Amino acid sequence: MGEVLIVMLPALILAAVLWSVATALKPRNSGISEAERYQRELAVKSQAHYAAQVQAAVAARAKIEATTRPSQNSQQQSQQADHARSALLAHSAATFAGVRPGREDTLLAFGQLSPQLFLQLQSLARSGHKTKATRMLQQATHSDHKTAKIYVDRL
Repeated sequence: MGEVLIVMLPALILAAVLWSVATALKPRNSGISEAERYQRELAVKSQAHYAAQVQAAVAARAKIEATTRPSQNSQQQSQQADHARSALLAHSAATFAGVRPGREDTLLAFGQLSPQLFLQLQSLARSGHKTKATRMLQQATHSDHKTAKIYVDRL
C-alpha cells in the first residue's frame, strides 16, 4: 500500500499544479458589470433607432425634392405631362359642368366635390334642409338650380 501512495501522491500534486496553472492562464471576465452591459445594449439599440430615423428623413426629403424640383428624367417628364393633361381635362370637365374658373377649390378632379362640402351638404340634406343645401351647392359650384337640386335629392 505504501508503494501506491508513493506513486499517487506525486500524481495528485502534479494534477493540482496543472489545474492551478490552467486556471491562472484562463482568460478572465472582461470586468463588465450588468449595468455597463445594459448601457451598451441600450446604446446599440439607440444607434439603430437613430439610423432608422435618419433613413426615414432622407426618404422624406427625397420624396419632397422629387415633387418640388423638375425632373431631368424623360420618363418622369412624360409622367408629369400626363398628370398635367389629366388636370387640364378635369378643369375642362368642371368648366363644362357649369363651374366658373376661380372656384375649383370646391371641386376635385373630374368634377367631384371636396369632402368638407360633401359632408356639409349631406348633413343639411339629411336634417331636412334641402333648400339650404341646394343654395350652398349652387354658390360653391355656380351650377344651375335644377342640377343642384337633383344632386341634393340624391344625397
